Amino acid sequence: MKKTVGILAAALFGAALSLAGVAPASAATPSLRFHGAQYDSPGTDNRTNASLNAEWVSLVNTGAKAVNLNGYTIRDKAGHVYKFGSVTIAAKGGRIWLHTGSGKNDAKNRYWGSKAYIWNNNGDTAYLRNAAGKQVDSCAWAYKKGRSWVGC
Repeated sequence: MKKTVGILAAALFGAALSLAGVAPASAATPSLRFHGAQYDSPGTDNRTNASLNAEWVSLVNTGAKAVNLNGYTIRDKAGHVYKFGSVTIAAKGGRIWLHTGSGKNDAKNRYWGSKAYIWNNNGDTAYLRNAAGKQVDSCAWAYKKGRSWVGC
């Protein structure tokens, strides 16, 4: 009888742990994800290229392998879409910034080429999708007085 009670207790404990919120592996933080967003460029929003480029989102790769972003997209709630060409984000902490304005693309900086701001200061969501169109990550923010950026 004691053995049966012990087995039942162990089974119930295991079931309780699974119901208590132990997340499945698929719900874990993705290795390629948003790192942050500067959604309100510092100073006056005057649409100069410098001001547009001070608005950005960044990605970080915490995985063990580099990721080629060819075909990946970043989009906002309003439907603005940026599609990456062939650029690779390094493994183990590699970062890349996507600036709103124009500039020369390099290994760490990409430029949307927009003449208008993309990210809404009063709240928005950035979505990262892989080349197959599957959402990989998102980063959302709401208006907060005195705040112009968010860590994701």
